[in-house]
Amino acid sequence: MDHFIDLTLSGLSSGAVYAALALSLVIIYQATRVVNFAQPALALISVYIAYAVSQATGSYWLGFGAALASGLVLGAATERLLIRPVHGRSPLSAIIVTLGLLLVLQGLAGMIWSNEPHSFAYPLGFRGRFSASDWFALGSVGAAALLLFALYRFTPLGLRMRAAAFHPEAARLSGVRVGLMLTTGWAIASVIGALAGMLAAPPFIFPNVMDAVFIYAIAAAVVGGLENPFGALAGGMLLGLCLSYVSGYAGPELTTLAALAILVLVLSIRPDGLFSRPTARKV
Repeated sequence: MDHFIDLTLSGLSSGAVYAALALSLVIIYQATRVVNFAQPALALISVYIAYAVSQATGSYWLGFGAALASGLVLGAATERLLIRPVHGRSPLSAIIVTLGLLLVLQGLAGMIWSNEPHSFAYPLGFRGRFSASDWFALGSVGAAALLLFALYRFTPLGLRMRAAAFHPEAARLSGVRVGLMLTTGWAIASVIGALAGMLAAPPFIFPNVMDAVFIYAIAAAVVGGLENPFGALAGGMLLGLCLSYVSGYAGPELTTLAALAILVLVLSIRPDGLFSRPTARKV
C-alpha cells in the first residue's frame, strides 16, 4: 500500500507538469488551430534565462519571475513575427514554422549555455514522500488554471479573447482587435509553458530536457481534448498517474510505450478527447 501511495503522489506531481504544458498547447490550438511544436523550446529558453538570473543574483525566485516574463515576451513575439505572416495559408505552414523554431532555439541554447547539464535547483525542499516542491507544482498549476478560468469567465479581456478565437469575423465587426487578442493568447500560453518548464527542469537543465515532457503533454492534450483547456488539465493528471503506475510496477522503460498505448486507445474510442463533446461537421 505504501508503494501505491508513493506512486500516486509522484504521479500527481508529474501530472501537474504535463497538465501545464498541455494547457499551453490547447490555448494556442483553440485560438489559431496550430499545434505549437515550439512550445517546449520557448519554455526551455525561459528556463535558461531563469538559470542565468539565478546564477547572477543568487535568488531562485528572481529567476522564476524572469522565466515567466521571458515566456510572455517570447510567446507574443512568436505569434506576431512568425505565425501571423503565414496564418491563413496552408494549414501546414504554421506547423512547419514552429518545428523550425524548435530546432533553432534548442541549437541556440546549446551554443549559448553549452550542451552539458547544469545544476538547477528545486524551488523548495524535495525530500520526503510528497515534498514541498511537489506541493508547489500542484499549487502553482492549480493557481494558473483558476486565474485562466477567471480571466475567460469574468473579464472583458477574456470575452474578447474567446470571441477572437471562435468567431473572428464577428469579433472584428464588433470592434475587437483580433490580432491583438491572438497575440495575447500566445503570450498567456507561453507563460504557462514557462511555468511547466520551471517545474520540469530540476535537478539538471540541458537543451533536450523538455523533449520527454512535451511528448507526454501532447498525449495529455489529445486525451483531454484539444478544444478543452480544462480537459487538458484533467488529461495531464490522468496521464501522470497512469505513467507513474506503469513505471513503478512494470518498469520506467515502458512509460513512453504506455503513453502511446493510452493515446491510441483514447483516439480509437473518443477521437475528440475524453472531456470534449463530439462536434458535427458540415459536408
